[in-house]
Amino acid sequence: ENFVTLPGEVSGHKVSQNETLLDGDDRKVELGKKVTLLRGISIIIGTIIGAGIFISPKGILKHSGSVGMSLIVWIACGVLSLFGALSYAELGTCIKKSGGHYTYILEAFGPQVAFIRLWAELIAIRPAATAVISLAFGQYILEPLFMPCGIPPMAVKLATTIGITSIMYLNSMSVTWTARIQIFLTFSKLLAISIIIVPGMYQLFKGETRNFENAFELNNAKLSEMPLAFYSGMYAYSGWFYLNFLTEEVDNPERTMPLAIYISMAIVTFCYVLTNVAYYTVMSADEILASDAVAVTFAEKMMGNFSIVVPVFVALSCYGSMNGGVFAISRMFFVASREGQLPEILSMIHVRRHTPLAAVLILYPITILQVFVGDIYSLLNFMSFLRWLFIGLVVLGLIYLRYTKPDLPRPFKVPLFIPVVFSLTCFFMVFLSLYSDPVNTGIGFAISLTGIPAYYIFIYFKHKPKWLQRTHTDRLIHYLQIFVCICLICMLELGN
Repeated sequence: ENFVTLPGEVSGHKVSQNETLLDGDDRKVELGKKVTLLRGISIIIGTIIGAGIFISPKGILKHSGSVGMSLIVWIACGVLSLFGALSYAELGTCIKKSGGHYTYILEAFGPQVAFIRLWAELIAIRPAATAVISLAFGQYILEPLFMPCGIPPMAVKLATTIGITSIMYLNSMSVTWTARIQIFLTFSKLLAISIIIVPGMYQLFKGETRNFENAFELNNAKLSEMPLAFYSGMYAYSGWFYLNFLTEEVDNPERTMPLAIYISMAIVTFCYVLTNVAYYTVMSADEILASDAVAVTFAEKMMGNFSIVVPVFVALSCYGSMNGGVFAISRMFFVASREGQLPEILSMIHVRRHTPLAAVLILYPITILQVFVGDIYSLLNFMSFLRWLFIGLVVLGLIYLRYTKPDLPRPFKVPLFIPVVFSLTCFFMVFLSLYSDPVNTGIGFAISLTGIPAYYIFIYFKHKPKWLQRTHTDRLIHYLQIFVCICLICMLELGN
């Protein structure tokens, strides 16, 4: 009684793919507009700030060659990310559909290109990305219990599984509570960053500036490595696009989306730059480069035994990124199903909880499999360039739509140089990946191209004879329905 049948007519009421009905009830059930300005800001900030700023900001320092240049790279990457976020804000206010990258590519370049993006996200990018941040959560949530000993790998994987399961359960049960917990986790991240910034600034104002002497000394700088510094910086800021996956759930998107993006990117850039200034105030460049976890080393030097709380804050930061990612990406699968490019069950909403349960759960088995048996980091290397390729393509689509659909309402419109600069930046990073690691990049590109035959088998063949349609599509839908219904029943039993 909690799930809807496939689209049709019930009591004279047309049932679309995103509706759910009780028996004999013809009321429409859909995702509500529950994402306010504060929740939008928490989704963006909470997803951008993961473990990176606490653990490994040394990548930018290593490739930029000096303290001063590394701070400039942090600021420049924040500005470039703002350019990308503002471009997405324009797209989100003129194309008022959820789904993010997928929806914008679909509108600009058609279903084939959109499906390739969807395919790469579903089979590799998202499960691997979720597994990596989840493993970081498992590692750091257990660290205070095992210090100073090492943590058994199986214990990390079990803690990771518990973390992923709790995230899936939360997102399946309530949009409101998912958003509330995201706000709490975002404030936890900002508190953790404040614990680093405040003592660092105190030391700086006391006159601890020796590590900033000759800050722009370029003896160790190599022009050929500077693009790698920008690559690391742009990766640290990635996540600003997640609010666009939820456009249909945003309250007053014409105002909320641009404002949430402005505020979020300003806060993140401010926090990232001041955190690095705090690191450099207390630690030399050599100490930072030698550290495996910069925030932990910083805390040990400044806080003594209190440093044990840093791994807990890192774990909460990872948990917030997991939550924001699952919350947003499930909407892309929901929209893709509504567009007919994924099984219809993924576009159904629970009649009482108003959550896209099936779209949330579809990633669960693949992600758990990645945690236990997958070569996750290699897969991320294969796929990292694809993220920037498709984001660049989306922003290029914005420019394309300016000329092909000039009459499209645009409540928020950015100057043309902003999407031009950002798309060129994305394609430059794609070229950098091809140049620096042609083998892994080529493998990732080949994996994405498997989406072409998949499109013709699962999508194009829908217009072929019925026997061929049944052989491929209906069987897949049938098995997915069985799997998702079993998962839903288990979660509902737990929830009740």
